[in-house]
Amino acid sequence: MRQAAELAAAEINAKGGVKGRPLRLRVVDDSGSEDAAVRVAEELYRDPDVLAVVGHLTSGTTLAAARVYGGGANPVPVISPSASSPDLSGINPYFFRVCPSDLSHGPELARFARQSLGAKRAGVVYINNDYGRGIRKTFAGEFTRLGGVVVEADPYVPATASLEPYLSRMRRGGTDVLVLATERPGAELALREMQTLGLRWPVIGGDALTGIEADGPLAAGVHVSSAYLPDRPDERNRDFVATYARAYQGQRPDHRGAGAYDIVRLLALAIRAGGPDRDAIRHYLVKVGRGRPAFDGVTGAIAFDERGDVAGRPVTIGVVRDGRLVTEHGR
Repeated sequence: MRQAAELAAAEINAKGGVKGRPLRLRVVDDSGSEDAAVRVAEELYRDPDVLAVVGHLTSGTTLAAARVYGGGANPVPVISPSASSPDLSGINPYFFRVCPSDLSHGPELARFARQSLGAKRAGVVYINNDYGRGIRKTFAGEFTRLGGVVVEADPYVPATASLEPYLSRMRRGGTDVLVLATERPGAELALREMQTLGLRWPVIGGDALTGIEADGPLAAGVHVSSAYLPDRPDERNRDFVATYARAYQGQRPDHRGAGAYDIVRLLALAIRAGGPDRDAIRHYLVKVGRGRPAFDGVTGAIAFDERGDVAGRPVTIGVVRDGRLVTEHGR
């Protein structure tokens, strides 16, 4: 997120900034902690130079911070590239996001498991937070509707040392696909323990697994749902991916970075149109896709609905192949 946002700001400033003034980013870290997110939000809220916020990364921290940003006499517009909890829809009039919610990710994973993989019995391991519970719930609803059975759904926390008991019970229950509604460390733990147990289930997971492709053979064949993959074929995205690789030594952007890049560019347009004013920025964003043309970003068209969600944003299924997360083009 930080790298892509800095790239967008550098490109804007190289062309003269916003109305002749440079766009400056202030980078802060919420440490993935809801308490820290509230402190960060209070700090940014009080700073009159902060016109808008790009973030937060996770659903839990965004839910905590959004209540701060949306309160008081001078609310702060916030656009998240990646916070997917359904509970964020309409949380306050100043909150927006450019990613689909778990209401899209979970069902798309369920359809892929049932229709593409032919799975009938699913086991779910989920991190016990807003993200994990959201993916678990929406996956289970759609998978069951399609005639599948969730044989077991087990929670964990980051301090959990082993998932072996869960995996062993799933094996006894006849699981034929493993759903990892986890963050990357939890997925890595599950994959290592699957190897130890000799389990060869297909593994699918939500967008919080992004980055697991760097684990090489451990993650090979894992399927991941995402709002954006860097092999999107349109010219705008190809240029962005090439520029990002030049700026960051061959790295490829993920959905969080691509979303942050689009958000910074969109906010620059809002500031250019209405000036450096929080209310004017929010007024501009409300009309994107509703009276004002959708924003043409590297992640696709961005149009906000009445609850601040991105309208019509599809979820793509990617697969880890040769150390990269690429679009799955069918089986």
